[in-house]
Amino acid sequence: MPRVLVVEDDPDVRRAVQFGLEHQGHDVLAAGTGEEGLQQLHPFHPDVVLLDLMLPGISGLDACRRIRTRDQVPIIIMTAKGDDIDVIVGLEAGADDYVVKPVRARVLDARIRAVLRRQDTAVPDSVRPRAESHGELVIDRAGLVVTHRGAPVALAPSELRLLLTLSASPGQVFSRPQLLTAVWEHNYYDDIRLVDACVKRLRSKLGELGGHPQYIQTVRGFGYRFGSP
Repeated sequence: MPRVLVVEDDPDVRRAVQFGLEHQGHDVLAAGTGEEGLQQLHPFHPDVVLLDLMLPGISGLDACRRIRTRDQVPIIIMTAKGDDIDVIVGLEAGADDYVVKPVRARVLDARIRAVLRRQDTAVPDSVRPRAESHGELVIDRAGLVVTHRGAPVALAPSELRLLLTLSASPGQVFSRPQLLTAVWEHNYYDDIRLVDACVKRLRSKLGELGGHPQYIQTVRGFGYRFGSP
């Protein structure tokens, strides 16, 4: 039974989300503030964190950043309709996905199960599980471990899945919709910002925020490809 930590300050929304997810078979712990959510993170040990962006005290964005400094648990942010800037900032802060409130329990359940599949089945079926070297980057597909310059790289599920998908076919150009389907299992065109935000985070973790990234390369007008030194 997946454990979901819901951090939402609106008591009506919080109760509705908790009831809906429990009805879908999840074990849910609800918190009303960012502080409470952070305090419950390790005792509850959730499989997924469902995080509202607009929280009193510690904001959802700050909570997301703090979680990412110590944990790679999947994070799905909740935002009000039309808050596109907040969505982008939240994704760049480390969230794996987002939903727009109000959201049905079935939609939340689908997004949660999709992000858990990203974590559990990160290796594409067509790829042989083995460690491979790309210059100073080593990808262990069997152990789902990535090291860069000999140091482990902590990757969230979406970041790992994106890297595995791109690196499975070096030089092949993937469009944003293709990556959206392969990594996030979405088919909504508006959600391609998930791809761009994840690429930005992945480049940062690989030390590639300069003008000429070595591994995750942009092909203007088309998408992204993996460049192996």
